[in-house]
Amino acid sequence: MSSTLLIVVIVVVTALAFDFTNGFHDSANAMATSVATGALKPRVAVMIAAVLNVIGACLSTEVAKTISGGIVNDHLVTAPMVLAGLIGAIIWNLATWLFGLPSSSSHALFGGLIGAVLVEAGMSGINAGKVMSKIILPALVAPFVAGVAALFATWLAYRITDHSSPIFLNGQRVSASMVALAHGTSDGQKTMGVITLILISAGYQVSGTGPEWWVILAAGCAIGLGTYSGGWRIMRTMGKGLCDIESPQGFAAETASTAAILASSHLGFALSTTHVCSGSILGSGIGRRTEVRWATAGKMVIAWLVTLPAAALVGAVTSAIAGVGAWGVIVDLALLAIMAALIVRQANQHKVDHRNVNDSTQVGVRKGSAVAGGTAA
Repeated sequence: MSSTLLIVVIVVVTALAFDFTNGFHDSANAMATSVATGALKPRVAVMIAAVLNVIGACLSTEVAKTISGGIVNDHLVTAPMVLAGLIGAIIWNLATWLFGLPSSSSHALFGGLIGAVLVEAGMSGINAGKVMSKIILPALVAPFVAGVAALFATWLAYRITDHSSPIFLNGQRVSASMVALAHGTSDGQKTMGVITLILISAGYQVSGTGPEWWVILAAGCAIGLGTYSGGWRIMRTMGKGLCDIESPQGFAAETASTAAILASSHLGFALSTTHVCSGSILGSGIGRRTEVRWATAGKMVIAWLVTLPAAALVGAVTSAIAGVGAWGVIVDLALLAIMAALIVRQANQHKVDHRNVNDSTQVGVRKGSAVAGGTAA
């Protein structure tokens, strides 16, 4: 196996590892409200979400094309740059998962790639116009639009319908499934775009072409498996941490999220489903006039703001290390393994799973913090 092929294989495997973290990081987007209201049992919810993520990932490739031929210059990108960007994204995903913060896996990926490419190729490696039109502007507009839509839908549901009717509980099973399908069409494509980018930059695929069939299948299965693993820490924050959710507002939030995500996927916008779903949940809480936990919402917004630059910083550092050659790539992979092991070890000391996901509004991280059932560690 040539050295070029070897590094391409390493990058593809790392990209699928990121896709797995994207799945468990974002499984809460589709199912948190349905689990919180009891519309779906936790295990059933993540199984449905996993299957629909895979199906959704196979329905469209517009977002994948945005990443593989849009935000960075594929003629200047190298395999070590892409690897460094993926490492930055994975570390950020794991860190925010530890704290139960629903930050954007998408922006972690974009930030990691942008930081890695800037270090090695400079500004000529970044298509700033595409970054602004396809990433930054949708990130600002979509959560607001989804939140306003969910607010009015919830307000109407509580004023013109019998909001205690089981129809909303049954409706949630459909609307949550639609969010999962939409999530697959959006986030499932991002890893496809990264793998296609590396294949193009290494000369294994023609510039301007879309993902190969095996890339679509592999990325869809990776995000599906990640989703099935649960992501319970973030699901607790989304389902319980922002506000107390009833079926009508859950249905409204999920419907608003689905519409926003599907529209953006069709237009090729590399939207953050986390931002959209969080905005919808907040909007539904305001529409019902229930207590919104603004302290938790504030932490989420801070995480949103720092995700792209934080992942870019890690991507830049790992790109500089990878740039020294084969040993640099080995060091980067070792750093990723060590960081992942430490984060998972810390999370296991305050475990959140399908049995206790609804038992508290807080995610415990260190000794003395709130954990499931309101007890202290």
